[in-house]
Amino acid sequence: MIAIREVEQVDDHLVAAMTRLLPQLSRSAPPPTTQSLDAIVTSPATTLLVADDDASGTGPDRIVGTLTLAVFQIPSGVRAWIEDVITDERSRGRGIGEALTRRALEIAAASGARTVDLTTRPSREVANRLYLRLGFEPRETNVYRYPSGG
Repeated sequence: MIAIREVEQVDDHLVAAMTRLLPQLSRSAPPPTTQSLDAIVTSPATTLLVADDDASGTGPDRIVGTLTLAVFQIPSGVRAWIEDVITDERSRGRGIGEALTRRALEIAAASGARTVDLTTRPSREVANRLYLRLGFEPRETNVYRYPSGG
């Protein structure tokens, strides 16, 4: 059974799970630290969700997915952004990404967010189909990134 929960406290199991999961999304991202995860968990602007698999025991392997939601106020209203959605490669096809995203949408709605945005690479065909099925609409936009070195 998969359960989606908001992380309230960082522990060694979470750090180990995130160290295992993050390279499945980005090979260039450094492994997360207790401090970096704690900054996410304690920030009022971000929510870290994880998917726990009861069948995987009690250690870091129990966490089979993650998603970070940012909710923030700007002059045009409250907005939300979904980032770093990861489903463990050994657990894909079980609806984990969908469950994480649905929970994030609930939190965003409860926070008053007018919109929820996310990006995904065109090559992530399964993710793209999921987001369309959940009601996300492609936007005609350019996404720019400035490498600030931080």
